[in-house]
Amino acid sequence: MKGMKLRLAFITLLACCGLYAQGNSKFRVVLDPGHGAKDYGVVYHGFIEKNIVLNVALKVGKILEKEGVQVVYTRKSDVFVELDERHEIANRSNADVFVSLHCNGEPKKLAFGTEAFVMGATKNASHLEVAKRENSVIKLESDREKYQGFDPNKPETLAGIKPDDELLNKSIDLASRVEERFTDDLKRKKRGVKQAPFWVLHNAKMPGILIEMGFLSYKPEGEYLNSDEGQDELAESIAKAILSYKKEYFVPGTVDYSEPKTETKEVAEVEKTVKPAAATVAAASKGDSYRVQIAASGKDLELVPSNFNGLNNITKEKGASVIKYFYGEATDREEAKVLLSEAKAKGYTSAFIATFRDGKRI
Repeated sequence: MKGMKLRLAFITLLACCGLYAQGNSKFRVVLDPGHGAKDYGVVYHGFIEKNIVLNVALKVGKILEKEGVQVVYTRKSDVFVELDERHEIANRSNADVFVSLHCNGEPKKLAFGTEAFVMGATKNASHLEVAKRENSVIKLESDREKYQGFDPNKPETLAGIKPDDELLNKSIDLASRVEERFTDDLKRKKRGVKQAPFWVLHNAKMPGILIEMGFLSYKPEGEYLNSDEGQDELAESIAKAILSYKKEYFVPGTVDYSEPKTETKEVAEVEKTVKPAAATVAAASKGDSYRVQIAASGKDLELVPSNFNGLNNITKEKGASVIKYFYGEATDREEAKVLLSEAKAKGYTSAFIATFRDGKRI
């Protein structure tokens, strides 16, 4: 009874201090195997996209679940799921990331390699062609009014919709990790991270990516994608990329009390939690300057080298839901490139240069 009262007091104290967040206690991923049922996706040489992406998604999910990740699927069998329902499943699930899996195809049957897309504008004809194909499922749906007149043959009509900067940055980071794993682990040709107007990513309220795992139209690659070995390898690489992203960004939003702690430890946790947070170091420089963004997280870290792989001169910028951490500051871009190299050498491989004007990011 006494332990229960102490736990309740602990929760109340956290809530009063604004430190008891109502987020996911476990990292939650929505896996979206594209197409399904009457929507076959691309079909070449007897290789069928809807079957391949489902197999890979289920394999990815099993790996993630073994690592304690909560996995939600938009489909787990050969069923038809409407396009806008896919990201809505992710929104209702309060997912941390949304990953849509697909296979590519093109009539010349010569292209091969992997690519990962995030939501965004583009004038590139090949990017728009991929978006057009993936958006075309709308034509198989009976209720098209909910798409507000959107023409899947003209995906560029979504180009005016600018994604939230934080979601876009995180989406690009996740997509980059997937492409790196495909290249480093599997020696696949990397076609890169690209932006295009996909409806399935439109209105997703969390970082979202669409992975094109390869071209079924190129027979050698299609054979690999259709094989058990290929699907196992793809699933392993995708899961590793997601877990790498989780390690950098995810901070549990709730406290798990399923296993009672000792009273002494609980009191210590309270004291540790309510310690004053370190003040943000963000001097407002005049004119243009450059800082290296090394991380973005929901956790407010003390600005000491031990928290940043030995780097000092760290600043932070608090957003509505994410705190961005920067290394160093330079007035010359060449100097900033040196800082970037130093950050990457310390393990921040996804770091990049951010530009500030009069102390404000531009």
